[in-house]
Amino acid sequence: MIVGVPTEVKADEFRIGMRPIGAEMLVREGHTVVVQSGAGLGSGFADELYSEAGARIVASASEVWGQSQMIVKVKEPQASEIPMIRSEQILFTYFHFAADKQLTLDCLDSKCIACAYETLTDDEGRLPLLTPMSEVAGKLSIQEGAKYLERPWGGSGVLLGGVPGVAPGTVLIIGGGVVGTCAARMASGLGADVVIVDINLDRLRFLAEVMPSNVRMIYSDPQAIRERLAWADLIVGAVLVPGARAPKLIRREDLRYIRPGSVIVDVAIDQGGCVETAKVTTHRNPVYTVDGVVHYCVGNMPGAVARTSTQALTNSTLPWTLKLARFGADQLAKMDSHFANSINMTRGTLVNKAVAEAHDLEYEVLAN
Repeated sequence: MIVGVPTEVKADEFRIGMRPIGAEMLVREGHTVVVQSGAGLGSGFADELYSEAGARIVASASEVWGQSQMIVKVKEPQASEIPMIRSEQILFTYFHFAADKQLTLDCLDSKCIACAYETLTDDEGRLPLLTPMSEVAGKLSIQEGAKYLERPWGGSGVLLGGVPGVAPGTVLIIGGGVVGTCAARMASGLGADVVIVDINLDRLRFLAEVMPSNVRMIYSDPQAIRERLAWADLIVGAVLVPGARAPKLIRREDLRYIRPGSVIVDVAIDQGGCVETAKVTTHRNPVYTVDGVVHYCVGNMPGAVARTSTQALTNSTLPWTLKLARFGADQLAKMDSHFANSINMTRGTLVNKAVAEAHDLEYEVLAN
């Protein structure tokens, strides 16, 4: 199979979908790897490393898309890439279709086979290709939130860890999954006073056993969230409904409970955001203020730490990339139900129920 790796063109996206070792392993199995020149520079991988691994370097994105049977990316196809998608071409990347109806319709029109990292499952019901970026985003949410709490950025001027004689900052984390857990560990390590809210009591019991003493677990309901909004300096939206739009757990009118200068980091923005006032921002213009509350809603947070993120992501995706190149999407889906869950659409037919419900579209169950 011919596998293509284009340069990511989303704003401030520095990751790449494949490291040189991935190209080497594909070439060893008899596949051809086509990499766009400069695609790896943002993650610290020069063209020479891909050439030495056996990949063919080409100058333009159109050459990569035009020559390849399968495209391996990081982010969803952008407007400039949509026209280059070919019928029955396999796309293996993050899509987050539920948050973007136009992207969904465009990819359906292209008749590609869209295999989404974020809906591939494992035996425990987890999302192994989403997990590494959730880990990065969870930790980064505290790093970025702490920065924007600084007064020059419009924050309240609170130091999360406090100092002797001064109380530490307070952090509310909505959601106790991978993002929320990593955020809590980062915030608690700084010395902040942390509360995690979640609706899964078993998860809260588990977190109560493994988290340090400055992290408390509270059952999530609208009243509990409102009470903690008034308490928190930093609020992290860490909600995930696999493949679907995130629920709006902080409404526009709830901002009145939040102290001016507090910061919201909505990590769920890739799935539409769990804050009603959230809108996608970029690394170049990451924040805006509504009613005195600073909002950080960058849609590709892990792209800021591209070296770490690329290595973490490709550790998880490479085994699946090798299987896809070996068997193709149709055969692999018949062999592995977990991979079948990654296929959101195929040849113009939507096969993911959550995406269909998000946009009121028809779908079919993927044929076995």
